[in-house]
Amino acid sequence: MKKENAILTHSFQFAIAIIEYCELLEESKKYVIARQLLKSGTSIGANVHEAQSAESNIDFIHKLKIAAKEAEETKYWLLLCQEANTYPNPDLLLKKVDEILRILSSIITTTKEKINQHK
Repeated sequence: MKKENAILTHSFQFAIAIIEYCELLEESKKYVIARQLLKSGTSIGANVHEAQSAESNIDFIHKLKIAAKEAEETKYWLLLCQEANTYPNPDLLLKKVDEILRILSSIITTTKEKINQHK
């Protein structure tokens, strides 16, 4: 039985949650933030998914670093939403993006250590 890939699962589920949150924003006519958040929030999973077909460990790390940058951008937009009085509460999404960032950081660190062991 194949072990679940936590980062693939988390980033995919997060993208679905982001889509739903952005739909709420659009219903409130908050189009600019919704568009920015939708792009960065769904890009995390796209980059994680792409990393699964990386040509090397270096390429794998590079793609995961892009995913981490997208996660940081997503966190920024969510923090703006959190501070703006007229936006829906994004607290759960903020917790989820922090978890994704921790997982990505762990995978990147572990992969770098493996590379250094083989030198």
